[in-house]
Amino acid sequence: MEKLSVDPKSSPGGKTSNLAAARASLLACSALLLAMFLLVGVLLISIAHHLNHDAGEHNRLDIENALLSVERTAGSTVKDYAFWGDAYQNLHQKVDVEWAFVRQNVGSTLSTDLGFQGVFVVDPTDRTVYSVIDGQLQSVAVQDWLHTPIDTLLAQAREGAANSQSVSRLVNADGTPAVLAAAALTPGTDPNVKADAGPASVLIFVARLGPERLEALGRDFGVEGLRVAPASASTSTLALRDNAGVVQWTSEDPGHQLLVLVVPLIAVAGLIFGLMAWYIQRRTTAAARVMDSNYTTLQASRAALAISEERFRDVAEAASDWIWEVDVHLRFTYLSERFEVITGLARAECLGHAVDDLLTSDQGPLSSWFKDHARRVNAIVQCNYLSGDGKVHICRLSVREIPGQGYRGTASDITEEVEARRRIEYLSQHDALTGLANRTRMQEFLEGKLKASPTLERPLVMLSVDLDRFKPVNDLLGHAAGDEVLNQVSRRLQGCLRGDDLVARIGGDEFVLVVANMSSPLEVETLCKRLIDGIELPFYITEHEVFISASIGIAMAPADAILAEELLRYADIALYEAKDGGRNTWRFYAGDMNARIIERRQLESDLRHAIKNEELRLDFQPRYRIEGKRLAGAEALVRWEHPQRGLLGPDVFIPIAEETGLILPLSNWVLHAACKAAALWPDDVMISVNLSSTEFQRGHLVARVKSVLADTGLNPARLELELTESVMLNDEKIALSIMQGLKALGVRLLMDDFGTGYSSLSYLRSFPFDGLKIDRSFVGGLTASGGDQSIIQAIVGLGRALSLTVTAEGVETDDQLKALKDVHCDEAQGFYLSQPMDAQAISDLIGDRTD
Repeated sequence: MEKLSVDPKSSPGGKTSNLAAARASLLACSALLLAMFLLVGVLLISIAHHLNHDAGEHNRLDIENALLSVERTAGSTVKDYAFWGDAYQNLHQKVDVEWAFVRQNVGSTLSTDLGFQGVFVVDPTDRTVYSVIDGQLQSVAVQDWLHTPIDTLLAQAREGAANSQSVSRLVNADGTPAVLAAAALTPGTDPNVKADAGPASVLIFVARLGPERLEALGRDFGVEGLRVAPASASTSTLALRDNAGVVQWTSEDPGHQLLVLVVPLIAVAGLIFGLMAWYIQRRTTAAARVMDSNYTTLQASRAALAISEERFRDVAEAASDWIWEVDVHLRFTYLSERFEVITGLARAECLGHAVDDLLTSDQGPLSSWFKDHARRVNAIVQCNYLSGDGKVHICRLSVREIPGQGYRGTASDITEEVEARRRIEYLSQHDALTGLANRTRMQEFLEGKLKASPTLERPLVMLSVDLDRFKPVNDLLGHAAGDEVLNQVSRRLQGCLRGDDLVARIGGDEFVLVVANMSSPLEVETLCKRLIDGIELPFYITEHEVFISASIGIAMAPADAILAEELLRYADIALYEAKDGGRNTWRFYAGDMNARIIERRQLESDLRHAIKNEELRLDFQPRYRIEGKRLAGAEALVRWEHPQRGLLGPDVFIPIAEETGLILPLSNWVLHAACKAAALWPDDVMISVNLSSTEFQRGHLVARVKSVLADTGLNPARLELELTESVMLNDEKIALSIMQGLKALGVRLLMDDFGTGYSSLSYLRSFPFDGLKIDRSFVGGLTASGGDQSIIQAIVGLGRALSLTVTAEGVETDDQLKALKDVHCDEAQGFYLSQPMDAQAISDLIGDRTD
């Protein structure tokens, strides 16, 4: 029998073996692809989670920055108001509601214009003395309105005053976040306002972050739907600082968006791979599998390339920059679509043009710059171009060389950035109100002029100009009027100088002029007269005619100094001398001025030490009833036993005490010592004490007098307080209120130096005086037949008509005493009757009277 030969490859068994091998290979590939898809899915989910997390953290950071911005703005605003001398006078030293609320200095405009629903002033005893809520004047304590304690805030605000800082924080105000900003009230840089020794009042601004304000604040910082989170909220929330509450926002969920976009693509890709596997299973030959595999790979590569190109195009058009390319001849061959949006120019018209036709640079032609610098890494050049609207714009060009083909790069429009930088640079050297140079610019200008080495024949002159009578303009007409006056003064000063000279504003109403090439002191004086005459011309402000003047201090280089700091200091010293000399004038610096300043400062330091260590002594000038020469009382006169200078009278140190604020402790000592001595005298002997006008402006005078009377046990009816007309000149309403308070204590009030002022008669009728003292200038020329006798007689008649006791000061002769007796003057004092005497001598005199 013939055997049958069979090919194993063509046998059913062999065919089955080949298919199994093919299926096994396909199964392995499918398992690998499935694992890859699973890995991609896991990675996508992880990326989406991280994107969502990063977006949430970014939103939290934006919210914190937004709230911090509001806090900083509130802190800066409250500091501007708190470190304002007028606010210190009208909200700390006193609470003037008319000034604060009615005149809108610290009133409803803070709510309507700046968004502060609450404005409060807390006095040194932590009591709320001024409240404006939602633009309305109310009497509500800040703690009650906020429902939260503020003791720590007040302490921090007072501590921050030493460093000119404010305090701000977030609080929870009835479930609504609120920004709380506070600053201690201080005189700031106002030289006309002196700070009290005690704790400062605190100014507090409160801005509630309601739903609309929170939402608007979020939009400004790129956060949508910012709101107070409900109690059930668990996602997209942020707990605010200081337990101010929890806020919530609408999350963008970029990870979810990524999954929505990518998962369908992966599903489609999986379906494609499944179909491909089914197709490969049908093809049993290796050639078909290779062809199908190559074809699929090619298609995938093309799809990836198309996606990459599309991604690049999307990125290029979504960016804020525009992309460009030039050939080896530096002609534009490509401009992205963003070019038209940003520049306003047509791409078609610019393609083919040379780069120098469109862009210019301060560093020369760009064609030359490209060849010299484009090979560097991160080559960047700043250029200018004319936009479609005809305006010059500035851009930053980044350049990269394409070897053998030209150059490509991006262009960023930086016009606003450059303008902002220029504005910042300008503001750093100029006064924001007047546009004049500020202290920094003046210092640079002065140092530059000094480097040119001025000579004695052609000196460099510095004029320190300070306005006189400017403060009443602010007080009576408001800060807007004061600002307008400063602007007009600036223009008048500039009009008096040449183009190469400098005018700078270095303080509230203080200016500095730097003038070169003045030939003689006479020319300087001519300039000073022209400046003062120009400033003295009337200012017409809001239908008011305003008059001010100026004082000028002069220092010259190289005669006085060759350093900028010394020249400025010497000009200030000369300015002080000009003001001390009666204002509305000028003074050249002299070496003895500095010595007087140093001597005065030493005297001020010695006076502080004297008050603290009780180096003062009290003398008494007896006062007599003219009828019968009976002792009626004595006037307390303070003296200073200086260790080196000996006995000093009040005319030496009282002006220093008034200027430096030492008048309050000095007056306290005099008042207490005088009342303590008089408490030992008979009940019919009065004690008189002089008061300074400064004590009416500050110092709680009524409370001080009440405390001294309680400590010494002196009958209030025996205390006479002598006041000058200047007390009523500053603020008649406040002066009248204080005088009524003193009268309520039972003390007597005398008008001192009567006849030397302008309105004494009207003051006698309007204020509760018990007596008046005729100034010694009238008594000095008095004789029995002299013309002054009629004046004295008229004053005595006026006093009797108003039921006032009339006292004549400075009686030095018997004729003067007889003349006073003839006109029936009540009392007299002077050297003819008795010299001032110490406490023991006045006690002996009173004892002799009673024996």
